[in-house]
Amino acid sequence: MFIYLPLVLSILKIRMKKILPLAAIAMLCLCSFIPTEKKKPKKPKLVVGIVIDQMRYDYLTRFASKYGKDGFNRLLNGGFSLENAHYNYIPTYTAVGHTSIYTGTTPVNHAIISNNWYDKYLKETIYCVDDSNYKTIGNDGDGGKKSPNRMVTTTVTDQLRLAQNMNGKTIGIAIKDRSAILPAGHTANAAYWFDGGSKGDWISSSYYMDKLPNWVEKFNDSKIVDNYLAQPWETLYDINNYTESIADDNDFEMSFKGEEKPVFPHDIPKLKNKNNNYSIIKAIPAGNSLTTDFAKATIIGENLGQSDFTDFLAVSYSSTDYVGHQFGVASKEIEDTYLRLDKDLANLFQFLDAQVGEGNYTLFLTADHAAVQVPKYLKSVKIPANYFSYKKFKEYVNNITLKYFKSDELVENISNFQIFLNKEKIEELKLNTNDVAQKITDEVINYKGIYKSVTARTLQTTSFTSGILNSLQNGYNQKFSGDILLVPNPSTLSTYYKDGGTSHGSGYSYDTHIPIIFYGNGIKKGASKKKYEIIDIAPTISNLLQIEFPNGSTGKIIEEVLN
Repeated sequence: MFIYLPLVLSILKIRMKKILPLAAIAMLCLCSFIPTEKKKPKKPKLVVGIVIDQMRYDYLTRFASKYGKDGFNRLLNGGFSLENAHYNYIPTYTAVGHTSIYTGTTPVNHAIISNNWYDKYLKETIYCVDDSNYKTIGNDGDGGKKSPNRMVTTTVTDQLRLAQNMNGKTIGIAIKDRSAILPAGHTANAAYWFDGGSKGDWISSSYYMDKLPNWVEKFNDSKIVDNYLAQPWETLYDINNYTESIADDNDFEMSFKGEEKPVFPHDIPKLKNKNNNYSIIKAIPAGNSLTTDFAKATIIGENLGQSDFTDFLAVSYSSTDYVGHQFGVASKEIEDTYLRLDKDLANLFQFLDAQVGEGNYTLFLTADHAAVQVPKYLKSVKIPANYFSYKKFKEYVNNITLKYFKSDELVENISNFQIFLNKEKIEELKLNTNDVAQKITDEVINYKGIYKSVTARTLQTTSFTSGILNSLQNGYNQKFSGDILLVPNPSTLSTYYKDGGTSHGSGYSYDTHIPIIFYGNGIKKGASKKKYEIIDIAPTISNLLQIEFPNGSTGKIIEEVLN
């Protein structure tokens, strides 16, 4: 059979014209069902951790109407705020707080049990970051003989360095040495803190370096600190508008040395020499401004946020704590300090936008503890509060041991609401340590001002899952803590503050309730009223950065803040 070839080709051509569009449609449909991989946002070029020393959560709400739009409110409106965040251990002190934020765990694991504590092996009181193996870098004083070596676990800053094969930079800065050193971790490129007295320098330790970088030397040489100390501390706005605070002239505050009354204006140039010279800047809002200046200089000097690796800057604002201790929660001074800090934060955020780029950094802001209202003030408005004398309490305890064990030498030290027993004396008298501890525990509960007492043995053998004893247990370190642990009544402070001012350290909500706000790259906008703990920050930032958690971490990822 004869087939005409051109005719066949023509028919095929027509049919192909019909088939091809159908095939194209089919392919489009097929492609539409192929899952596309969701692009993850790039890791931030810089993480900034901001810790505000002694900031209560209610400082966010109490002064809200007076804050500008670019400081605290920028974070609240553009970030994610945890409104029910708490510390979950006792004692709530500066060194413990900074360590717990960055390690994601409590003293049980990280071993920083206070700022200062009695070392039962050395038989002396030690300071959390003192280390005589190192020398001061930056001047000829002793202020730099420091290191993080007493912190036995890693920090999120350590884990970031490890994850990047020791690339990327980690730097800690604060007026307080412990607030710069502990957050920066063991592997930090540098930590800097302010050396007051006659020095007025930012310094470091030979743990980190042999010599200050040129940019730090230039900053010190500029003596910008002198400019801040050349002017009086006056209120930022009309003092009559400071309606969130009690009267300026009251009986609940401590004066600067050389000052008749603790009232505005505070004549800083006149008071400087009587208040340890440059150290006075620690106790006024200008200390926060100086910290901001140094943070900006650090970012420029170290080119933070400019490489292919993620850098970490840990900044702590310490002056808020000094002001709080001296003047108290309800003072005009604390209100003015936070209104000025709001402007400092706005300054820092705008700088980060310009230098690193908005969207290129992630930031969190929190506090290392909060503070109680001045007990003297609380008593004036009929709220139960009191002062605790360690001297009188030790006499009371010695009388107990004398009565039951025929010796008043069984107690070696009482500090931080902990009792350390004299094990050598107990052994010499052929007594049982557990019996002595239990008897003291049973008796001191009768002492005015003591709410709970518990032996270390009980904390070792019993698991408390909630309440104040759970917080006490979370703060107990078997190796370093005392033999008996005490919980004072609410709103109870040492007699040191009897004439005015306030402090912190308890497991009550006035000391534990603090802000936690996340902002920037990888962070959602919003707020939550769920309860979270301070130890949740480090795992959350670790997850954001896709790195391993700190090696002692016991916190959890706060999933709702992350994109």
